[in-house]
Amino acid sequence: MARLSSSDRKKQILDVAVTLFARHGFDGVTTRQIADDAGITEAIVFRHFATKEDLYWEVLSAKSASDELKQRLEERLQSDVEPLEIFTAIARYVLNRNLQDPAKSRLLLFSALENHRLSQRFFKTYMSEWYEMLAGYIRRQTDEGKFRNVDPLLAARGFVGMVFHHYLVQELFGAGKYQTYDPEEVARTMAELWLTGICCEPEQNRIHPNQLPASPLKSMPRSLSRSDEV
Repeated sequence: MARLSSSDRKKQILDVAVTLFARHGFDGVTTRQIADDAGITEAIVFRHFATKEDLYWEVLSAKSASDELKQRLEERLQSDVEPLEIFTAIARYVLNRNLQDPAKSRLLLFSALENHRLSQRFFKTYMSEWYEMLAGYIRRQTDEGKFRNVDPLLAARGFVGMVFHHYLVQELFGAGKYQTYDPEEVARTMAELWLTGICCEPEQNRIHPNQLPASPLKSMPRSLSRSDEV
């Protein structure tokens, strides 16, 4: 067993734990397995982490975004940068972060399925702040009449959900084996689609309900327009 400093040993344990937890989940890994893969005794693992749950939490925490990144996002959201540029950048970050570190999404999914306390703690500690920042921006755009009057937090989750779902389908569910996409194209497309739905249309482009064409069902015979008739 190589002699390492306390900080280096802790990092080694975390690196081994990330690989095992991402592959087998929280319940599928024991501290004995982590110790064996690290080439140390189980007692040394517990010297650095009181419980397996504490070790798993540190693994999750290490995957969270830095405070510096949060500050840069907040500055961008407070600036006059166009929404398309902002949301394209956010989508690009979500895609690239998960593509470069696939263990993160696997760890979060495992924790949500196996250990609800940890996943709820991670959301409250790290993720909720990101959603609140984005919701604050959406709220300001709504107040200025640029975005539709929608629940800002729900809208924020909807946008991030679009992007993350694409990543899951491509990378975890295997769709990437049949069709590939350029992450930059995906980021801009997702941003454009979401903004098309939430941005207010110019007054001159809005269609009054009376201008809409009649429903095809209204012109059909009564016997064909009712699904409960034979």
